[in-house]
Amino acid sequence: MGSSLEQISLIMQLRKHGIHDTRVLRAMELVPREKFVEEAFIDQAYADTALPIACGQTISQPYIVAFMTQSLGPEPGDTVLEIGTGSGYQAAVLSHLCREVLTIERYKELQKSALKQFDKLGISNVTTIIGDGWIGWPPNAPYDRIIVTAAAPEAPKALLDQLKEGGRMVIPLGETRETQQLVQIEKTVDGLEQKELLPVRFVPLVKGRVKRG
Repeated sequence: MGSSLEQISLIMQLRKHGIHDTRVLRAMELVPREKFVEEAFIDQAYADTALPIACGQTISQPYIVAFMTQSLGPEPGDTVLEIGTGSGYQAAVLSHLCREVLTIERYKELQKSALKQFDKLGISNVTTIIGDGWIGWPPNAPYDRIIVTAAAPEAPKALLDQLKEGGRMVIPLGETRETQQLVQIEKTVDGLEQKELLPVRFVPLVKGRVKRG
């Protein structure tokens, strides 16, 4: 798949803003973001901005996707759990960097749309699940990496329990959209090590019943 001028410009911009992992940059280049945005916003597909998608959700700006992916540090043999499929763009990027991605979404409409794009792009190592992100997906635990694309007041205990020792989680934490910080959590033999990375603004991680409509 060739790279458009818009994609190349975006990759250069990401480099300029500190995205230095060449594997992450290549994955960002391989995924056509226009396939994951709403038709009304196609002309903004490679603008470095968040865009609205269905169900009141958003597709994160490319810089945040790249930064979270770089901070997550997925390895080729890893199994990654993603909380919040959304458009599917983040999972598509991860699919080029690890062995397997399991991604949980509470909205059936978003899950179906993302799955359709994965099929069109020939992405076969992403499994989509309808479920509650707060409780993760125990059947395939533990996970090498967990990435959460919605904000919680604190890291859900169920997700921390499903993180492998030596594993890493990247999650936005904060009581309100104005106080969120992207946080990196390492699970070590001695416990959890937490590091704040940068201020962000994500939609909230909603507990409870999934939306199958």
